Amino acid sequence: MHPKKPRKLKVKRKGKKIVGDTSRVITRLHLPDKKDRIPKIIQRIADLPDTTAEELLSQIMLDFSERHKDIRHVFERNLNQVRHHIPRDGVPSGTKRALIGAYFTMEYSIESAALFNPSIVLHPDQSHLDKGSLRFIMSLRAIGEGHVSSIVFRSGILDRYNTFIFDPTSDYVERPDVSLNPVYDRHLFQLKLNEMEACNEVTAYILDRLPGDFTYNEFKERIEALRAKTVFPEARQNKTFEIMYWLANSNYEMTFRPDHRISERVIFPVSKNESNGIEDARFVQFFDDNGETTYYATYTAYNGNTILPQLIETKDFIKFKVITLNGKAVKNKGMALFPRKIDGSYVMLSRQDGENNHIMFSDNIHFWQESKIIQEPTRPWELIQIGNCGSPLETDKGWIVLTHGVGPMRRYCIGAMLLDLENPARVIACLEEPLLAPREEEREGYVPNVVYTCGAIFHNSDLVIPYGMSDIKCGIATVGARELINCMRAVGS
Repeated sequence: MHPKKPRKLKVKRKGKKIVGDTSRVITRLHLPDKKDRIPKIIQRIADLPDTTAEELLSQIMLDFSERHKDIRHVFERNLNQVRHHIPRDGVPSGTKRALIGAYFTMEYSIESAALFNPSIVLHPDQSHLDKGSLRFIMSLRAIGEGHVSSIVFRSGILDRYNTFIFDPTSDYVERPDVSLNPVYDRHLFQLKLNEMEACNEVTAYILDRLPGDFTYNEFKERIEALRAKTVFPEARQNKTFEIMYWLANSNYEMTFRPDHRISERVIFPVSKNESNGIEDARFVQFFDDNGETTYYATYTAYNGNTILPQLIETKDFIKFKVITLNGKAVKNKGMALFPRKIDGSYVMLSRQDGENNHIMFSDNIHFWQESKIIQEPTRPWELIQIGNCGSPLETDKGWIVLTHGVGPMRRYCIGAMLLDLENPARVIACLEEPLLAPREEEREGYVPNVVYTCGAIFHNSDLVIPYGMSDIKCGIATVGARELINCMRAVGS
């Protein structure tokens, strides 16, 4: 670390740009705003002459079957969402059943508005590579119509010269099979309800009638039994049911098809608390004490009014588990997990107050109770707010943390700091000037004057940083790790 005037950093920007593809579409359930319109639409379909229905379905299959791998399955799934509106004495033919599903289906272009805020980790499979190369997975925030955010993926190889060789991006995109968590821990469920200030006589009544580990169906049966035979004031019961369902539905599992490319996978909002988007996932390859590796990602769920920090867990990027983060310190955006425990504790960077960089420690990855400020805005390019730009990276000199700072004209820049290896609450050094600031060609986009990343990796002595440009597309930059540290100013110097 330079004790006085820092040297000028040599940051190399790659020519490769990562942009959204409007042709990558998923299917979504499409329901009218007023539910009383649903049976009317179904009846109109049922009244179609059989020949007309067959011709119509044939044209739909011609137009859409090559855009989705199993469009018939999609129609059947969405038919099931409106099945209770079909008259019992008017069960339609197979053709008209498929048509009903088609009428309540829409396409959604997940990357049509923007593709940005990437994070990058090593792929679980590092076999059959040339010397000096690694295989990576990159996650990105995709935005489509209505500013709904989802997580998409790209994969490829980073060779010995730090050249990115991306795998071909599939024309198809698939949503996973989703299942609510098969088992809930009653104690943890009650702790979260208490944290939400939702515990009352209704929650106590229901939880007392559930086993220590309960299934979603058991949970639903207890609620519906109480709804059918009211014990407490009905309005109070219904409000409590809504909160309990909200919590249960925020924890779920997703499974993709293992034989499909990773670029075909999209994590699209599932629960009500993330109905307006899944924002800024920070993936990290976590090494447990027993030698096992798990990939975690913190992200911000947004429902249009409030945000909720969530945790994704996966071993293989095929099966994902989504879990609500808990505790008094689980607030605001931008949580980033360290890649291993330190002195027996999980460690996370955070920004509870929306302004300063915080750190917090816990013996349970799902519960975080306290945080402390380790960095405040002091430099002209970050006086509005600062935060992390992904999980810390370990070196023999300390933990490198990429940061972001917001300055005049709401310009976002990427900076860096160095934390003590054994006491990461202690900042050793910081960059005085931005590592990356928006260049002229990076300023225009969905949100102007922004460069931002959600995670970087080391490769061949360099720090490799994929970064979003003005919230519309992505670029890639590299900088020597040792050079970066040497250009930081020691704290207190």
